[in-house]
Amino acid sequence: MADVEALIRPIQVDASLTNKAYDALKGAIASMNIYQDGAEQRLDERQLSEALGVSRTPIREALVRLEQEGLVRIVPRRGAFVVRKSQRQVVEMIVVWAALESMAARLVTENATDAEIASLRRMFATFENDQVEAKIDEYSETNIRFHQALLKMSGNDLIAQMTENLFIHMGAIRMRTIAEDNRASRSIIDHMNIIEALEARDTELAERLARQHTLDLAAHVEKNTRYLDRGPQQDP
Repeated sequence: MADVEALIRPIQVDASLTNKAYDALKGAIASMNIYQDGAEQRLDERQLSEALGVSRTPIREALVRLEQEGLVRIVPRRGAFVVRKSQRQVVEMIVVWAALESMAARLVTENATDAEIASLRRMFATFENDQVEAKIDEYSETNIRFHQALLKMSGNDLIAQMTENLFIHMGAIRMRTIAEDNRASRSIIDHMNIIEALEARDTELAERLARQHTLDLAAHVEKNTRYLDRGPQQDP
């Protein structure tokens, strides 16, 4: 797993240092595969300070904000750690996501242009002829972009805001589980069915397919991810 320090760059000092430190740290956390292994990712204030080129004060303030958002937990005398959700918490997040994304799919049929919907199909052009498993890492990234695009195309800014922090964990759990139990092959079939419903402007079908696709992920997590409840440093 890449350290947070390796994913961020020095920031300029011509604006709020706390805001810039917050944006940099949140962006780095969003880029991590939080559930890649059992290791707990510690955020070292000194290393972060050096990586960003600022004092520790804005780092601490940024970490407090991230803790309030549920992305970081601060442990007295031990430091700050990137939050890893329990299996139950992950399932709950996925269920909430299913409700929001299915509504987004419904809104896409009403608000998105034909060109926008066509762009979803082009995302998967390189995964034809059973190329999904052979390009699993590339597909995992495309899978994330597909779900991000659905939310954006809905035209509902509030849905995008509500899912912003959820997506950090949703993206990470999708990355962790996409290669399990032949999920990648089933995922691309689901995606193509959703896209066809969007192209046909079949509102009810698009909403139902998007919801079921995500609920299938919840079922997989509930059945196969007991490793989420294991302590730090334990391998699944």
